[in-house]
Amino acid sequence: MISVNIFRTLPPSENPEFDPEEDEPTLEASWPHLQLVYEFFLRFLESPDFQPSMAKRYLDQKCVLQLLELFDSEDPREREYLKTILHRVYGKLLGLRAYIRKQINNIFLRFIYETEHFNGVAELLEILGSIINGFALPLKAEHKQFLVRVLIPLHTARSLSIFHAQLAYCVVQFMEKDATVTEYIIRGLLKCWPKTCTQKEVMYLGEMEEILDVIEPSQFLRIQEPLFRTDRCLHIPAPTSRLRSGLCISGTMSTS
Repeated sequence: MISVNIFRTLPPSENPEFDPEEDEPTLEASWPHLQLVYEFFLRFLESPDFQPSMAKRYLDQKCVLQLLELFDSEDPREREYLKTILHRVYGKLLGLRAYIRKQINNIFLRFIYETEHFNGVAELLEILGSIINGFALPLKAEHKQFLVRVLIPLHTARSLSIFHAQLAYCVVQFMEKDATVTEYIIRGLLKCWPKTCTQKEVMYLGEMEEILDVIEPSQFLRIQEPLFRTDRCLHIPAPTSRLRSGLCISGTMSTS
């Protein structure tokens, strides 16, 4: 019932030049029907009688891939249900976890280097924020590679403002999990720092402030020189002063 009703090819956008920052999304006309199916699916996953050993015969890799493809829906109501459902699947079906992470990785890489369009980036990052929080230590090499090769390059997207809050949260989660990734993060952000877009620069500054709030003194010593050098090159007085205050505080911590 579920697959017949919700798995479908999404229609092309009615507006080929659709800009999620400026334009209203096209809402799914059949949403009242779809919502009932999504609600049934969600309650099935959250039922106390749910048995992963039986469910995995139906919730397989093909099902996961079809769910992920639906994240490109323009309708935010559908993406919200998909986010909760995929999170439940990840939590209950351990055998699908690596596959889910791999496919999200593939979606992001296509978004960064090919299409520059995918409606569900923010929702997928929100799921990843919870996933990263549950990573075991020490971090696996694949997780560090995801940070360096996917999360940092996501900062270069033209539509960054739509998902920056969720992206910054994921980055800080990595830092709080393993302080040794701090240098990769700082140097990666500085490498792709926007030099001609004030709006993006403000977002980067806000993220740097979040990073400075949790950075360990030993890690600050490793990146203080490029950070101070960037501070001298900024062209936004107010955010710069806040960043400068953070740098001074972190610098004091590192020498105390």
